[in-house]
Amino acid sequence: MHFLDLLIIAGIGLALFGPKALQSMARNAGKGVGQAKMMKDKVMAEFPVEDITRITEYIPRVPLNSRQAIQMLVTTDPGKEAAEEPTPASSKDHVEQQGDLAK
Repeated sequence: MHFLDLLIIAGIGLALFGPKALQSMARNAGKGVGQAKMMKDKVMAEFPVEDITRITEYIPRVPLNSRQAIQMLVTTDPGKEAAEEPTPASSKDHVEQQGDLAK
C-alpha cells in the first residue's frame, strides 16, 4: 500500500467513526500487533531449532545445477568425500616421501 492509500483510508475512517473511536481502534490494533509479536517470540524461543537442524541433515539435498547432480550421483555417502580428500598433513608427508625417494 502506498502512503496516499493509507491517508485516504484514515480519512474515510475519521469521517465514519469520529476521532475518539478511530483513536480507540488504532490503540487496540497496536496492542493486538504487540501481543502477536510477543506470542511469535515466545513460540520461536520454544521452537526446537537444534532438532530441526539435525533432521534436515538426513533429508537428501536437491542439486542446483548439473555439476552438483553429477557429484551427487558419483558420491553416495557425504562422509566419503571428506575421507577421500587429502589432509594438509598427509599431503606434506607425501611430499617428504617423494623427497626421500629422490635422494
